[in-house]
Formats: sequence, structure tokens, C-alpha cells
Amino acid sequence: QMQVVESGGGSVQAGASLNLSCVVTGNTLGISWIRWFRQTPEKQREGVAAFYIGGSITDYADSVKGRFTISQGNTTNSESLQMNNLKPEDNAMYYCAAQRENLRAGARLTETPYDNWGQGTQVTVSS
Repeated sequence: QMQVVESGGGSVQAGASLNLSCVVTGNTLGISWIRWFRQTPEKQREGVAAFYIGGSITDYADSVKGRFTISQGNTTNSESLQMNNLKPEDNAMYYCAAQRENLRAGARLTETPYDNWGQGTQVTVSS
């Protein structure tokens, strides 16, 4: 079984930066994608960024391109999400998800039944 743990959320002013971390432990054999999603009470969960472990492929939602960077963490099955120039619309609970399936371009920011989820970390941005 796979465990996913996020950390690094917090409360900041608009324009500030945060770095979220995701660590995957347990049965991690074959993990291919580690991704970040976010959700607010008013919206459905949306994909933010995706990282392919096998080849360092990344993908981003249009709303975060140029501001967020997803990259390999300190271990193979960890990654970080550097969030710069945060905006109030980035307010959300951020969830990390890991899975073993191949994801085609165009589907990398879409949830699948094969995602293993963490508990989430809250990001609050005030104007």
C-alpha cells in the first residue's frame, strides 16, 4: 500500500511564495506520476501540476504557468511544488496524488481512479 503525505502549506500575503512537499512511502514500486490538485468549497478539485518520475516530464494548469514549478524532491518518490507570486485565487486545500498508470498528454491534470491521495495541506493567500 502507498502512503502520500503533503507538507508546507500556510498563510501568506499575495505576492509571497510557498514550497509544498509531497513524500510517497510504502509500496512505491512502479510509481510514474506525482501530481498536485487543489480544491475549495466552491469548486471541484482541479489539477495544478504533474511530474513524471521516469523522465521529468511536467505539466501545469494555465492558471499557474510561470508561477508554480514542480520538481523532483530529495528522494526518488518525493517532489516539491514551488509556488511564487501567490494570488488570492490560489487559496485552496492542496492535495498530492501518486499513481502507477501512464497518462497521455491532455489527461495529466485529470483525476483517475488509480490516484493515491494525501490528506491535503491548506494554502491561504490574503490580499
